Amino acid sequence: MRPATLLRIARKNGYRLPADSVEGLEELFRFRDFMQFINTWIAVTPALQTADDFRQIVVDYAAEASCLGAVYVEGIFSPAEPVLRGVRWRDVFEGYCDGRDEARERHGIEINFTPDITRSFSRGVADKVVKWCLKYRDRGVVGVGLGGPEELFPPEPFTKAYARARSGGLGSVPHAGESGGPALIRATIDSLQPDRIRHGIRAVDDAALLDELIQRGIVLDVTPVSNLRTRVVPSLDEHPLPRLVAAGVPCSISTDDPALFQTDLDLDYAVAARLGVTPEYAFRSALAGVLCGEATRTRLARLADETDWSKAAPRGPAAVESLEG
Repeated sequence: MRPATLLRIARKNGYRLPADSVEGLEELFRFRDFMQFINTWIAVTPALQTADDFRQIVVDYAAEASCLGAVYVEGIFSPAEPVLRGVRWRDVFEGYCDGRDEARERHGIEINFTPDITRSFSRGVADKVVKWCLKYRDRGVVGVGLGGPEELFPPEPFTKAYARARSGGLGSVPHAGESGGPALIRATIDSLQPDRIRHGIRAVDDAALLDELIQRGIVLDVTPVSNLRTRVVPSLDEHPLPRLVAAGVPCSISTDDPALFQTDLDLDYAVAARLGVTPEYAFRSALAGVLCGEATRTRLARLADETDWSKAAPRGPAAVESLEG
């Protein structure tokens, strides 16, 4: 949610945010570290309370993403969080999936979902997330994620939930190796059998782990701007992305809570380009890990082959300079 949308929804629902203006929210979203981001996320997301709220944020983001050139998105939402404060599971999933349908009609962009299990919630809640994800497979739910502070909540307790998801035809796309080290990435691979790993950047610290990622064909969804905003990477020049690519690990480029981290696809691609990763490389790496159906995969591959990549330059050099400073 961009700040203006967040304010509008919060006022409609009578929810008091930690700031009452766009400028105040933008200031709130300047993070010192990863845990401040988590705490802010917890403070602002309760503004979403109805199926129509969930529908609206999908449609709004689709409009933004399509203007920036996106043709296919695998989006993340965390369904258990609103459910535990009183929203019905059905309202959460119906809202997001209705937004997906409207986004396709209005903006021509295909959206699928990989809802997150929240690490700090119980295994019983995780099982319910998987149950509802399986119910909505025919409406665009293609995988299950795992989010939250990885160092406090390791992946092993969610092994059975992920096995159930995979047996039902859903992909495995957990977060790992953002703030945690290689051992947590390896535990995630062993426990959750991921198709892709969100972040995974700390794999660069373990040569054997890099080889395993390559051998298994696991794509890393790298989000360079959020890594800088949360201080898990101290500076742009120290970002592991170039070393991951040089080692042969396929890396897509994505946003991560773009409103909270004051970024968008264009800025993240511009940062990736500054680090030596071309739009074509990022697109083809993403294509290697998508969870969509065969028809969409074929369409995306054809689009990649037909694109004049020499003209596909991101437009954000000034913003990149501000990040470097």
